[in-house]
Amino acid sequence: MIIPHQQLDPNTLTNLLEHYVLREGTDYGEQEFSTEQKMEHVKAQLVSGEALIVFSELHESVNIVTKAQFNAMQSEDYS
Repeated sequence: MIIPHQQLDPNTLTNLLEHYVLREGTDYGEQEFSTEQKMEHVKAQLVSGEALIVFSELHESVNIVTKAQFNAMQSEDYS
């Protein structure tokens, strides 16, 4: 189930973004970015629709995925 980022309490969204960027350990290339900068980058992806917040009822967990990852997960579910 997709959870629109606008429906989350701002503190909850901030905590989710922080957890995501700390867990992912995303490589941004040669340039270093602060946790706050990484969080803003992911938030911008949520606003643009490039990334989505997804709740898994099966795993009872929330994750941030790209739209392409979400579409691939949907395709697997219906295969």
